[in-house]
Amino acid sequence: MPDRHELEFVESTVGDLDAALLGGPRTLSASDLAARADIDLDVVRGFWSTLGLPHAAADDAVYTESDAEAVDRAAALVREHGLDIKTVMTVTRALGHTSDRLALWQVEALVEDMSDRYELDDTSARLLVLDRLADLAPVLEAQLVHSYRRQLSAIAGRYAAEFGHVRGGDTDRSALPLARAVGFADMVSFTRRTAGLGSTDLSQFVQRFEAAARDVVTAAGGRVVKTIGDAVLFVADDAATGARIALGLAEQLGSGLDVGVAKQIAGLADGARGVTPVRVGFVWGRVLSRFGDVFGPHVNLAARLTDIAEPSTVLTDPATAEALAGDPAFVVEPLPARDLAGIGSVTPVRLTAAPA
Repeated sequence: MPDRHELEFVESTVGDLDAALLGGPRTLSASDLAARADIDLDVVRGFWSTLGLPHAAADDAVYTESDAEAVDRAAALVREHGLDIKTVMTVTRALGHTSDRLALWQVEALVEDMSDRYELDDTSARLLVLDRLADLAPVLEAQLVHSYRRQLSAIAGRYAAEFGHVRGGDTDRSALPLARAVGFADMVSFTRRTAGLGSTDLSQFVQRFEAAARDVVTAAGGRVVKTIGDAVLFVADDAATGARIALGLAEQLGSGLDVGVAKQIAGLADGARGVTPVRVGFVWGRVLSRFGDVFGPHVNLAARLTDIAEPSTVLTDPATAEALAGDPAFVVEPLPARDLAGIGSVTPVRLTAAPA
């Protein structure tokens, strides 16, 4: 049980953080925000819910001037830019989902840094982060805005390159809109390799996997859609780039690893090194992109091919193999047909790099 002085310290620190992060005191209620933006109270409540934050009683003064400005901007998207309110809520939900994970990820990284540098227990490290967060927040915020603008610019560039020459036409509105290479890389024996690891070693293991996978994907010209525990989902804009990514993941996350060097860097026990062999499945086809994710039958097919791939190998399907057939950089080898759950009989094709 913390004593009175400890509680006073924490309350004082939280008060300082409110002033630094929220731009001022909490003097406004949800009713105030609704009146100021000339919107219904339910819209204000919906805004906070989709942002991933609890909303208080209508007359509780828990909001700041910057909160009011955020609600004003959301209302302006409808009034001045013509967006549907459902679209505004979807955009807000995206911000809430992403920023919640981002803030937690960064704070946990800071806790780990403080714990390692100052040899602190977990609780002391968290209190130190709390004490220093007001100073660190402006730098983290500036980096976030820069990263966000660069990502928007990158998306705009891709759209311009892919669709800039298209002006209407007889496109099939029922078809999935985007042609993409989509693939999964799934860690081999994740449970066995991580069994018995402490929190620090497990954190290092997962971070090294995610960082190594992301480096391979982005260096080859693709994008990581998400990591799912012991797997990573990636996309690319053409089949050849997808194939290079898939082969790079199979090679660099296991079979080409210098185990001795990796153990020295990661400080992990043998069998739980920082980069681990993966199974890879990838296909070329049309997908739907929504909510920062991709969907469609080809995504499901890539996942099922990953399930049956051997460690450090890549499987694709006959249609993708045909798309790559004229490229001398790749070798395709049809394998016996397999029944894949939820899909049916498929002839998997092993993909390898052509000899140098």
